[in-house]
Amino acid sequence: MQNIKELLPDHRTAIVEIINDAANAYKGVIPDDRWKEPYMSAKELADEIRAGVRFYGYFEDGFLLGTAGIQNAGRFDLIRHCYVRTSYQRRGIGSTLLQYLLSFARTSLILVGTWEDATWAVEFYERHGFELVSREEKNQLLQEYWDIPARQIETSVVLKRKAYKSPSQN
Repeated sequence: MQNIKELLPDHRTAIVEIINDAANAYKGVIPDDRWKEPYMSAKELADEIRAGVRFYGYFEDGFLLGTAGIQNAGRFDLIRHCYVRTSYQRRGIGSTLLQYLLSFARTSLILVGTWEDATWAVEFYERHGFELVSREEKNQLLQEYWDIPARQIETSVVLKRKAYKSPSQN
């Protein structure tokens, strides 16, 4: 995919900008006690990268329009921070990024977490073959593979799907 590239340290400002722009959709939807501005700080992004999240970006004419990350967590790969600039949404950019990440996952099962009340996000992942896990499994997965507070675990969901595997990967 020629429009997708792994993002470098000099893209960090644009990554934070995209995440904070797109995350405005959560304001008033997720619990007020979980909303903050900025939604993601530069320090939080740096922490995510140190934790092993590899970010990729969708470019058009040299301009970064969307970003998504993938993190290997041992038994699973986690899709992290999939966002598209608000003015470029509904053009397939998020889908293209997600498909790209799924194509080179290292594990047989991919997980993604999102806010339970962000129905558009849940539906986005369901359209791409992800299925909601049970509440019990969600709680266990979020505690084990994400570093989030109990209140966020309470108000989130986890979806899973099998990864793409070519015959040479088996």
